[in-house]
Amino acid sequence: MLEDLARLGEQAMQKLEQVAELDELDNWRQQFTGKKGALTMLLRGIGKLPRELRPEAGQVANEIRQSLDEAYEIASARIRQAALANNLASGAIDVHLPGRPQSVGHVHLLNRTLREVYDIFGRMGFQVFRSREVEDDETNFQMLNIPPHHPARDMWSTFYMTNPRVLLRTHTSPGQIHAMREYNPEPFRVILPGKTYRYEQVTMRSEQTFTQVEGLAIGHNITMADLKGVLENFARQLFGQERKMRFRASYFPFTEPGAEADIDCMLCNGKGCPVCKYTGWLEILGSGMVHPVVLRNGGYDPDEYSGFAFGMGIERICMLKNGITDIRYFFSGDVRFLQQF
Repeated sequence: MLEDLARLGEQAMQKLEQVAELDELDNWRQQFTGKKGALTMLLRGIGKLPRELRPEAGQVANEIRQSLDEAYEIASARIRQAALANNLASGAIDVHLPGRPQSVGHVHLLNRTLREVYDIFGRMGFQVFRSREVEDDETNFQMLNIPPHHPARDMWSTFYMTNPRVLLRTHTSPGQIHAMREYNPEPFRVILPGKTYRYEQVTMRSEQTFTQVEGLAIGHNITMADLKGVLENFARQLFGQERKMRFRASYFPFTEPGAEADIDCMLCNGKGCPVCKYTGWLEILGSGMVHPVVLRNGGYDPDEYSGFAFGMGIERICMLKNGITDIRYFFSGDVRFLQQF
């Protein structure tokens, strides 16, 4: 038995040195140390030996098994390392080749729409004018002909700070005062983009935080016809020459007269849907001639100067252009939505 064990151990070691592939290594294990291997079958015969020979035979068998197991692990590591080296050699990297470009995202749909709006108004001579988002009550309301306790304040649900005279702007219209005081006494044309905030219920049509673009033109002999021409030109460049547009009389404390502009709903082609409230028309902006009080507060003499103003929601315009039916998608952070655009 002891001679058979020694002979088997020597034979297994010699064959293991010749193994060069992982499948050959697995065959070696099955042949010698597996459940039906030669060493396992030989160990089963120890029980048939005389009692006095069993301890020595068992000790020698365990030593041989331990040696073969250690040799197996060493051979396995050797073969795997050799295979890795071969793979690296066959697939060597050319460090002189340009690297693979990494996707870093893309411009958000709202910003793309904003850039398009900038471009259209830029071709009509409008400059971009930035104004602050945190406003005081005087500029946000009073300078715009909305004194304290005026019922028109109910049109805007306002986020006030701890100081009741400080608030998050409810519209971009207070930027009109800043722009007029900046350009006074020269005529000018500007658009004022930015975030606005209102404490309102979030629905598929409205959000608490949204983007507006305010427009303002001040000069001599500016009329309502100029306002209508600018807005019609803008709508056709943005939505297409086939789009229909209508103006409706409306009230804004800082305009006189005031009007709202609608275009035919592009989502339902005028047939009616939840977004257009089944009217076939969707409001895209409010507008009007700048009220004389507002002109005076901005430093312009209403007897010498006139002007028009308008304000539009970019999210709603973006919804129309891209067939989006829920405004909440824009700020959801859902990558599935963003990847579509």
